[in-house]
Amino acid sequence: MSTRYKVALLPGDGTGIEVAAQARRVLDRVADRLGIGFEIDEIPCGGQYYLEHGHDWPEDAEARCDAADLILLGAVGWPSPDGNGPVTMSNGKMAGYSPVIGNRVRLDLYANIRPVKLYDGVRTRISGERKPVWQSKDVDMVFLRENTEGLYSGIGGITAPGGNAIAATDTRVITRHSSERIIRLAFEIAKERNGAPKDGKKRVTCIVKNNVLHGCRLFASIFEEVGAEYPEIEKDVAIVDAFTQWLIGQPEYYDVLVTTNMFGDIVTDLASVLQGGMGMAVGCNVGENHAMFEPIHGSAPRHAGKDKVNPIAMLLATAEGLRWLGKKKNDEGLCRAGDAVETAIKSVISQGAPLTYDLVGEEKAATMSVVTTAILEAFDAAL
Repeated sequence: MSTRYKVALLPGDGTGIEVAAQARRVLDRVADRLGIGFEIDEIPCGGQYYLEHGHDWPEDAEARCDAADLILLGAVGWPSPDGNGPVTMSNGKMAGYSPVIGNRVRLDLYANIRPVKLYDGVRTRISGERKPVWQSKDVDMVFLRENTEGLYSGIGGITAPGGNAIAATDTRVITRHSSERIIRLAFEIAKERNGAPKDGKKRVTCIVKNNVLHGCRLFASIFEEVGAEYPEIEKDVAIVDAFTQWLIGQPEYYDVLVTTNMFGDIVTDLASVLQGGMGMAVGCNVGENHAMFEPIHGSAPRHAGKDKVNPIAMLLATAEGLRWLGKKKNDEGLCRAGDAVETAIKSVISQGAPLTYDLVGEEKAATMSVVTTAILEAFDAAL
């Protein structure tokens, strides 16, 4: 076994721990089939860890993430014992901030890349039901969300004279540097894609509120500047509130989309409806030297310990991570393994079973573990 890669695995809280265990099964299978080694460093973190230890991950966790070739994150967040929302730390931040937002900012994972793709056999979740509103060919887009500034920059606070909170501020910061690099990456990704499902045109859509907000005016102007360097790609600007109706009404129009941090957080959760729900939705946090991959669903404490939730988002995140690492390390085997994981997932979905409750309903539902086992068997065939 000549090649070894270091993987930092951050399970987090609740069902995050369970889906992270399924990702570990995939890594074990990939290592066995390719004859490589993954040194998996499992780092506990999140709200449950904070309640026990007084900090939301170990003191050496930053250095351990720095040393990793690949970071995989489950999900963080745990109910506060007092019943008032999630566990928060003494600094007012949610317990789990360090592995999530902390890693994004500290490692400069400036691009949050979220593919939205509807696979054959998966129904959309309009009205909370599984309805075949669109064919799979109609939903195939990629969102790029700026990942290090905006409303997540942490500038603001609560004014509380005498301990009585009377005002709160959250200051949004939009800079030329961060805007330009995320917008440029959006155009570079569009160059490699096949265009929008509706018309095959390579198109980048900029999502802003530039009729009101100064930061969005700057973002849109930089979009225009950078876009001029890509004359072969169609440019599209959408005001965010109007965009939400267009996204649901005509998803086939969209190819690559780019936006600021908070808007991206909101519209990608909406977009997950188009691909079958949060159990199918992946987040790729990518920088120049590091990357962290995660499902974008939460820790779902009410489902924790039941072997119930959908592992596919986590397994797709693992596949994205393998492809990213394969390209970075010029390891074609890892790229093939990532493709094979996605192919295996498509195969299981197309067969209609075994799948979890969110895809087929409670009566036909299989457990998380059984779904992963089926995907691993399909992976062997796909590889």
